[in-house]
Amino acid sequence: MTSPLNVLCVFGTRPDAIKMAPVVKAFKQSPDIFHPKVLVTGQHREQLDQVLHVFNIVPDYDLGIMQHGQTLTQITTRVLDGLEKVLSNERVSALLAQGDTTTTFAAALAAFYRKIPFGHVEAGLRTDNVYNPFPEEMNRRLAGVIATFHFAPTEQARDNLLRENIPDSRIWLTGNTGIDALHSIASSEFDTDEEPLHSILHSRSRLVLITAHRRENWGEPLESICNAIADLARDFSDCIFVYAMHKNPVVRKTAQTILGDMERVSLIEPPEYVPFVKLMQRSYLILTDSGGVQEEAPSFKVPTLVLRTTTERPEGIDAGAAKLVGVNRERIVSEASILLTDMSKHNRMSCSANPYGDGKAAERIRSVLQRELFNDGA
Repeated sequence: MTSPLNVLCVFGTRPDAIKMAPVVKAFKQSPDIFHPKVLVTGQHREQLDQVLHVFNIVPDYDLGIMQHGQTLTQITTRVLDGLEKVLSNERVSALLAQGDTTTTFAAALAAFYRKIPFGHVEAGLRTDNVYNPFPEEMNRRLAGVIATFHFAPTEQARDNLLRENIPDSRIWLTGNTGIDALHSIASSEFDTDEEPLHSILHSRSRLVLITAHRRENWGEPLESICNAIADLARDFSDCIFVYAMHKNPVVRKTAQTILGDMERVSLIEPPEYVPFVKLMQRSYLILTDSGGVQEEAPSFKVPTLVLRTTTERPEGIDAGAAKLVGVNRERIVSEASILLTDMSKHNRMSCSANPYGDGKAAERIRSVLQRELFNDGA
């Protein structure tokens, strides 16, 4: 009997952990075929650990690279160095990483140096600007050049890869693994006595949920976003505005300076994954620059305004579930006000089906690797 194949799943941030957890689980469900191992880089430490706990994942390797104020160069070199040590001692049939983090790019490069097939989960997302989002757009493009297996979440992502001359035979349309994770959590019961989450979840006011943290929005764009939130909080007394602040001090300082004393605005610590899912379910409107939230919100029929000038996730916008509004203060206030006052327009955005997946992406990824790796004589 053929021995199980060692597959190394690499991730370093909270979003990546959420999207890779279903993949790890899928491999574990076929122990006669696969022996999955997990390596975390710790690019985001505290938030990563929260997700590992939720999905009951114990890493086989933890590089622990997180350092205060670390640069992109330092992240890249630490991940490369740590992975080189692991891969020199492990017989790995395939290495998988997801998305567009610096961890993902470095993992792809480390796999290439060892001539290990690299599987890119959530492959093919693109904008037309290599510096927006920065550094994510270039991270995913470089990972795509290296990848042996391209797991595209949508038809549009697949088309992007074909335009870059990736052979059709190396692209598989799987859906997004983040929707797999979302389905598993959304159906579970949850409540908490912790404040302010308890009061927010049980409030009778309409909930407007905000996440804004991307690097390209630091400075004036984030100030504009926060001022727009302040304007909306003054205008809509029947709403509560909940800003889940990122841990980054640049983001926190801006949010606290502009919104810290505003009535009807709650600046909360970034919730763990489960309560954040419940906040999305409870929301009337979401304002976000997060890619993951753009994918998840349509599952809950929550209209979403995207606080960016570009997005690599146009499917939600094409489906009518989201709208790209940029970072201009007046534009944000105008678009949000329409959805908070015009029920018919709110309902039209709420009726869209989620274009990002059906909750079975991880199973498809496992099936592809089983077929491809065994056919190659692994």
